[in-house]
Amino acid sequence: MSVQRPDPDHDAAELHEATERLIETIAAMPPASVAEPSRLPGWTRGHVLAHLARNADSLVNLMIWARTGEETPQYESGDRRNKDIEEGAGRALAEHLDDLRISADRLALAIEELPPQNWAAQVVMRSGRVIAAAEIPYVRLMEIYFHHVDLGLEYTCAHLPEDFATRELGAIIDDLSGHEGVAAVRIHDTGSGEKWVIGAANEPELTVGGPRHALLAWVSGRSGGEDLTAHPDVPLPVLPPLG
Repeated sequence: MSVQRPDPDHDAAELHEATERLIETIAAMPPASVAEPSRLPGWTRGHVLAHLARNADSLVNLMIWARTGEETPQYESGDRRNKDIEEGAGRALAEHLDDLRISADRLALAIEELPPQNWAAQVVMRSGRVIAAAEIPYVRLMEIYFHHVDLGLEYTCAHLPEDFATRELGAIIDDLSGHEGVAAVRIHDTGSGEKWVIGAANEPELTVGGPRHALLAWVSGRSGGEDLTAHPDVPLPVLPPLG
């Protein structure tokens, strides 16, 4: 599976639509549900919402780096990132909505105003991964789509757009392929018939198959693989979390 090259204009347009859908979902939440558990261990829905707002601000920092050439860390520090999420998690739903809208608008403006020649600028993610600025709209799109799922409402991986599911499955499989620390598995998309191998073995003993969206849910840590089949019939291995 080939990994798609970034297309910041296309990704920014999709990001706008995905953000609007997320905000519609949040606006329809009962106010008390902010304090209820999300699908992420140890996080309430309020934690997810606070993270999404601060993540937008962090990506604005990377856009500033790309525009000015002056190193601007994504987050001031890991401790500050975690503190901001914890302190923001318990806010009322209306406050979360305002914060999400304002922070999303700041990022959208930073993306819109970046000169085309600056998309090639190199910036460093919190994880230490170096990316081109052109990848930032897609990085945010992943955050929006996956954390929409993580809210634990009606939106699931099955609702993710087909193009995104295809692109992201390819990206995750590419990261896991040839990786010594990953269980060797042949992955079979039963819809298209495509097969790929993750881990370091050329001929894995285990094959995991199912529809593309279900495969994406499993490799992204959004499911335990309940909608997938394993041959031989053994428990599915735990894969490393997304970086």
